[in-house]
Amino acid sequence: MTAAYPTLEHPAAANPLDLVEDLAMGHGWSLARLHDEEAQMVVTTPATDLQVSLAWNPDSELLQLAAMFDFRVPQSRRAEALRLVGLLNERLAAGHFEIWSREGLVLYRNALLLAGGAPATPAQCEALIATAAQACTTHYPAFQFVLWAGRKAEDALRDCIFETAGEA
Repeated sequence: MTAAYPTLEHPAAANPLDLVEDLAMGHGWSLARLHDEEAQMVVTTPATDLQVSLAWNPDSELLQLAAMFDFRVPQSRRAEALRLVGLLNERLAAGHFEIWSREGLVLYRNALLLAGGAPATPAQCEALIATAAQACTTHYPAFQFVLWAGRKAEDALRDCIFETAGEA
């Protein structure tokens, strides 16, 4: 069977975690390189410290990011938190929130696809991390309202996520 699209030979892309490591040093973020294809770091945001895991898969040419909040969803609030995740994901242009069913961890996930041996750039890696930090910072209060204040997802979204208009 022949491929529907011609394939080109590309040299293997450089490991984007090398760029992430440089970014972390430049921002003063704590980073631990677990091995050549995985790193963990702490990104401080105005809302909370995020535990960020990055994994590079050279076979699929995919840099995956997972940013975890510092709390777990209790079983009693799981249904409402899942409803909030659905409402939030409808609003996101990139990445998504999810709740791990067994552990109850809330996390934001996104990825950078470097198909065809394309090298990652510092700007792409910075944008991947910045997008995660912004999404988590913006939506952290809504999760707090649902998990700790017992609010409904729609109410938390309305009261925590709003656009400002005009200038102060």
